[in-house]
Amino acid sequence: MLTGKRVVVTGGTGSLGRALVRRLLTGELGHPERITVLSRDEAKQHAMRLAFQQRRAATDETVFASSAPLAFRIGDVTDLRSLSAGIRDADVIFHAAALKQVPTCEYAPFEAVRTNVMGAENLVRAIREQGLEVETVVGITTDKACKPVNVMGMTKALQERILACANLDAPARRGGPKTRFLTARYGNVLASRGSVIPLFHEQIKNGGPVTVTSPEMTRFLLSLDDAVDTVFAALRDGRPGETYVPYAPSVLITDLAAALVGDRDVPIELTGVRPGEKIHEILVSEEEALRTVRRGDYLAVRSILPELHEEDHGGVALELEEYSSHHDLLDRAGVDELLRRHRMRIEDAPEFDA
Repeated sequence: MLTGKRVVVTGGTGSLGRALVRRLLTGELGHPERITVLSRDEAKQHAMRLAFQQRRAATDETVFASSAPLAFRIGDVTDLRSLSAGIRDADVIFHAAALKQVPTCEYAPFEAVRTNVMGAENLVRAIREQGLEVETVVGITTDKACKPVNVMGMTKALQERILACANLDAPARRGGPKTRFLTARYGNVLASRGSVIPLFHEQIKNGGPVTVTSPEMTRFLLSLDDAVDTVFAALRDGRPGETYVPYAPSVLITDLAAALVGDRDVPIELTGVRPGEKIHEILVSEEEALRTVRRGDYLAVRSILPELHEEDHGGVALELEEYSSHHDLLDRAGVDELLRRHRMRIEDAPEFDA
């Protein structure tokens, strides 16, 4: 599928971006001609370059040595010229650049708009105005975009709509190449940068307390590989304007904290809901359920725009009321097994990319 293709990963130095690049390099979707990591953080690019070269230290001779097919480019999705230059010969783009930390977005809402909303619009503009022959763009979104109550979710919901609408204004309508735009939406990723498990581990190592914002708080939890699987499924099977959603386990955060603490003498403390936080997350709302189909192991939410609906939607219609994290919660034994399976216990995984 990707053999001989030129792939760009915006935000490629983030947790998801790094996992995505690692999987792309295995060749499971074919062997790309080039994979370009496009991001604005030179320090993270430097560390990632060394990690993928399997070096602990850099010298002038090696730091920018070719690691084909992997390449690095400093760029910023909020700058149209910078982004345009970075994707000018791309065949496939995974758009993972984002501000994703909920409280940060609450206190810097326009910065979230610049990256999450204007970044997506710049991507569409760069492709359209330059007539680029990009085959597919997969935007990375979040469960917080569904019925959003916080800035991060609101901006990601707008990103989903911008990318869906881009299918209606593709260059093919003027005789140019047509780009397929779609998104992959999932919940919290285990041990990703800024997520709750590394925080709990650090608190436990320091003797506590482990801080939980609300006793009712629930979340979907996936591994990084589960998230990448969702992105790859969208790439393989998604239709223009669709949002791909995985089936994901959900947990009560107090059970997660208790499972991580285990028999240690560490207290768990309730601190109150943080700015912008939801008690429960939703992957498919009741409004979206009416246009959601089961396709293989995933759910495909068809676009709200009727112009993008196809007569053959290639899936089985569902009668969902809502796909929420407070349904079908794992019990404590299930939480323990989830952590064990993904090596998320302190004794199994002492180091994290946090």
